[in-house]
Amino acid sequence: MTPEELIKKVRKIEIRTKALSHQIFAGEYHSAFKGRGMAFSEVREYQYGDDVRNMDWNVTARMSAPYVKVFEEERELTVVLMVDISRSGLFGTSIKTKREQLAEIAATLAFSAILNNDKVGCMLFSDRVEKFIPPAKGRTHFLRIVREILEYEPQHNGTDIGEALRYLRGAIKKKCTAFLLSDMLDVNADASPRYEDALKVAAGRHDLSVIRVSDPREKEIPNIGLVNAKDAESGASRWINTSSRSVREAYAQWFLKATQEADKILLRYQIDHVDIATDQDYVRALMALFHRR
Repeated sequence: MTPEELIKKVRKIEIRTKALSHQIFAGEYHSAFKGRGMAFSEVREYQYGDDVRNMDWNVTARMSAPYVKVFEEERELTVVLMVDISRSGLFGTSIKTKREQLAEIAATLAFSAILNNDKVGCMLFSDRVEKFIPPAKGRTHFLRIVREILEYEPQHNGTDIGEALRYLRGAIKKKCTAFLLSDMLDVNADASPRYEDALKVAAGRHDLSVIRVSDPREKEIPNIGLVNAKDAESGASRWINTSSRSVREAYAQWFLKATQEADKILLRYQIDHVDIATDQDYVRALMALFHRR
């Protein structure tokens, strides 16, 4: 992509996401993702009228005088977009590739956060975290995030969602609102997810939502005869007889199982999620995600 093409694409995404964020998402986003609530501020001596439920009994015992914990409301959010840039994102058979769809969704979420005066950061990951942009505010920061998502060339091909989630835990110490944007196809040979433990820990510490993007052609193999198929991430290739009904059915069952196993884990840890296809307008899907919250 030339610099001129990149600028044109960034500008196009900015115009679209700005319109969506102003007209549709601003209110929904604000309602769905509120501040973190009440945060500890300090300990001070008890004053008449203080809520006894806020008594700090350890300090009270140590000082031999009543002390209470003081809290303040946290209004500002820290939003982190975790964007899967592995090679499987280059697949697309309709209007967009998976990575293009992920980029536009991420840009819309980023602009909504900026409008709400929240800090927004971005993590680009493959089978490791390739780039982390710390949370900040402002249009210039928003444009940097969009440019990186569109332009960044991954140095590695695979996918490791667990590694990205563990990195989040170390990079963001306080509770944040995190969006994991991926096809979620990080599975073992039996189609079971490889990231369950890391997902459980991240969901316990942060307000985590998952946006799963797929392509309609991923669900099943078309009957087009003998083809040489190459795995975009591993680089391995093999000849497949797509005319074989058993081959097509086996793949369809594997993909369905991978999706269902991921759904079970997301449900188990009460993680809000939504599925968006590359040929689908993501507006309604995001609105549905916001409303569920």
